[in-house]
Amino acid sequence: MYRFLWSRQWVILTLLGLVMMPTMVRLGFWQLHRHEHRVANNKIIAASLKAAPVEVESVTHPGAVLPKSDLYKSVTATGHFDTAHEVVARHRTAGNDGSDDTSGGGQEVGYHVITPLVLADGRAVLVNRGWISPGNDPTAFPKITPPPSGEVTVTGRLRPDETTSSTGIRNRSGLPDRQIMLISSTVDATYMPRTLLSGYMELVSITPKPGPHQPALIPEPDHSSIGPHMAYAIQWWLFTGMVPVGWVVLLRRERAERLAAREKQDNPESPQEPEGSVPVAV
Repeated sequence: MYRFLWSRQWVILTLLGLVMMPTMVRLGFWQLHRHEHRVANNKIIAASLKAAPVEVESVTHPGAVLPKSDLYKSVTATGHFDTAHEVVARHRTAGNDGSDDTSGGGQEVGYHVITPLVLADGRAVLVNRGWISPGNDPTAFPKITPPPSGEVTVTGRLRPDETTSSTGIRNRSGLPDRQIMLISSTVDATYMPRTLLSGYMELVSITPKPGPHQPALIPEPDHSSIGPHMAYAIQWWLFTGMVPVGWVVLLRRERAERLAAREKQDNPESPQEPEGSVPVAV
């Protein structure tokens, strides 16, 4: 009765199920690892935002690779802004969801204003002063309200140098004057005449207080949401369990159909004449 399992159709179906099950198990663990990564990142960001600010020079230096534990670390720096070498980073939105994705998500795409802050020792750190609208001419350098002149103290969130892999933004040449794609102390060093500390500061506040019409500050990253990854992991594992269940259901259905066909073949129905009928001579 079960010899039909060796048919081409059932062999292919069984092999497909055997391939799908471990694949879906691995996809479930992949989503679980993404969930764990998100939770760990949220803890790091929350701890960094709650900690008291430290001097930026104590955390980073030229050419440094910022550790993951310093993600969004609160830092301060004192110096003066060098607006003559200010640049804007393209393809940016005003929002900040705590990820490294700067693709937009339907929001208006504009610029981030990147201004070097010159420290007392002559080195500089890049400061992302916030978001501005692109204006009507994307090839022209936009009009930007300047920061306070003279000595200022800046508080911000420390971010690592951007790369294409972390942002999804491809660096390219041939851009309009003073426009960049990636905020990076190494890539942007060609625009700056000073030695740059690794990474950049995402502006939170300036002392003394700046005037009106400043770039819109980038909001604090979301570190409360854990995303849908755990739900996706559970779904993949449920799908894995459904494969053998579905296989058994199809097997039972096939067996029932074959039994019904055999019974019909062994006991063919013959036409029956109604009782009391009289044969009619032709």
